[in-house]
Amino acid sequence: MNEEIEFILDTAKEAMNSAVDHLIKELRSIRAGKATPAMLGTVMVDYYGAQTPLGQVANINTPDPRTISVQPWEKNMLQPIEKAIQIANLGFNPMNNGDIIMINVPPLTEERRIELAKQAKAEAEHAKVGIRNARKEANNEIKKLDISDDMKKISEDDVQKLTDTFVKNIDEKFSVKEKEIMTV
Repeated sequence: MNEEIEFILDTAKEAMNSAVDHLIKELRSIRAGKATPAMLGTVMVDYYGAQTPLGQVANINTPDPRTISVQPWEKNMLQPIEKAIQIANLGFNPMNNGDIIMINVPPLTEERRIELAKQAKAEAEHAKVGIRNARKEANNEIKKLDISDDMKKISEDDVQKLTDTFVKNIDEKFSVKEKEIMTV
């Protein structure tokens, strides 16, 4: 295989990998009944005048599947953290006991589970669009090359195999997330 084709395939693979990585990040932020530290991943705290991610000013744990505990590294950060969690509008009601902030994660309703599953499906479809765009770009680049038609066909088949592999990977990740969301 010539170097140009190899480069095109590598570029397509990189683009497809980044689409899958983005999907993983998005799926992680979709709540699935169980409490996880990632649920507070978007919370920004006013740390001495600078907006700082919560994970950089406190230790976030899940002592059980329905509870998130937030323990600030500096005790004077309890109030700003509690306020930031409320401002983040995640539907949580933080309880400050003077040492630690506890958050009870309410169980999801069936309606909310269906909504979250749809959201996960939309993210999976978005990732597939990214994969198809990478395939299209790779095929366009292959068509521009000064190589035989047979070589172009073989290269396009390689791109399609790569695409199929990544789409299957996305479907598997979505299935796992959907099952996680729908499990009561």
